[in-house]
Amino acid sequence: MQKCLIKNATLVNEGKVFKASVLIEGQHISRIFTEEAAIPSEVLEKYPVIQAGGCYLLPGVIDTHVHFREPGLTHKADMLSESRAALAGGVTSFFDMPNTIPQTTTLDAWEQKMSLAAEHSMANYAFYLGATNDNLSELLNADYSRIPAVKLFMGASTGNMLVDESSALKELFSSIKAIIAVHAESENIIRQNKERYMAQAGIELPIRYHSLIRDAEACYRSSAQAVEWASKYGSRLHILHLSTQRELSLLKDLALEEKKITAEVCVHHMWFDDRDYERLGAAIKWNPSVKQETDKLALRTALNCNLIDVVATDHSPHLWSEKEGSCFEAASGAPSVQFGLVLMLELSGRGAFGLDTVVEKMCHAPARLFRIVKRGFIREGYFADLTLLKPGAPRKIGKGEIISKCGWSPYEGENVSWHVEKTFVNGSLLYNQGRFSQEKAARALEFSV
Repeated sequence: MQKCLIKNATLVNEGKVFKASVLIEGQHISRIFTEEAAIPSEVLEKYPVIQAGGCYLLPGVIDTHVHFREPGLTHKADMLSESRAALAGGVTSFFDMPNTIPQTTTLDAWEQKMSLAAEHSMANYAFYLGATNDNLSELLNADYSRIPAVKLFMGASTGNMLVDESSALKELFSSIKAIIAVHAESENIIRQNKERYMAQAGIELPIRYHSLIRDAEACYRSSAQAVEWASKYGSRLHILHLSTQRELSLLKDLALEEKKITAEVCVHHMWFDDRDYERLGAAIKWNPSVKQETDKLALRTALNCNLIDVVATDHSPHLWSEKEGSCFEAASGAPSVQFGLVLMLELSGRGAFGLDTVVEKMCHAPARLFRIVKRGFIREGYFADLTLLKPGAPRKIGKGEIISKCGWSPYEGENVSWHVEKTFVNGSLLYNQGRFSQEKAARALEFSV
């Protein structure tokens, strides 16, 4: 049985920042000692002790939006390489998206991914089941105690799983009782913008046109349609990677438990803006696109209230050769799971929001929103999914520390002041100052239904 005491850390948990020691026994948190004098002498004498003075102990991040690319696209990423990157970034659990090869739109394909993760993943795992124009029966027969949500593309992206038939959308929103997680971009507006800019500037458009083609109106119009469908049928809607100030008007400042419509923001939409295309080009080409500075700042501000509910990364690795070419040729997406937490902590240090907000939106709220069983908090009896970080002098993210299989990051050269020291998954120390354990400790996530 795994046993250890993490001693004298600064915990950031449930809105509080305080000194405490955490005892791990087996897969769970056994005790939380808020005063050093309260630790029994037999614990100090018999248990391995990790001295954590000067470090911050957080619940492990739950990244509810990643693309680990397995099966079918393992030339650029796989379950092992990307879950290792996750651990190095303090992420202990992930939800993987369905646009792999084959697409995860059948229960058989979903079971295949679960088997792959059980064999290879170092972080806890769950997989979305993807919607199509004609797979409603698969979605209705799914076990949502094991599946976090249905993924619905209301705008085409990598893998092209677009659901665009009104009859299919009506059936989905009226029949599915699980969370419907939506990629919302209007295909009609994108097509019109594409034709207009090609007529003006030709077919080899520079990358900066990406945010003009996939513009704020395309996002707003599609998100508004999704909200309209969900409101009409009482569906449980979750808007993924919200990227514009205008879309915030579709959301309500309510406690998470009171909402039927929730939203996610991704780290890159709060870190970059369209001025960065000149400096970074296709490295920051995502769908939805990186927008204007006013959008970036509005999204940061929205984290300080209850408009936006969770922060994720949309980790989506490609080989650098796949990112080359024009606005239409370069692949959309970038690796980011390793650096999402430290970048959010960096924004916190710059005054964008508090440390407690980072933990709320990356750890607590994902667990509450998706009703994940016994994760997302530092609580006695909960799984010991934890990450220990150390603040320090600013440093530049270097290429040599990138663990994702594709070998690059849009965040290379960015300044951060935090470093992930250790990451525990189900009580096991799997990442320790740059070294990985070979222990198999990860588990499939479970959801209350």
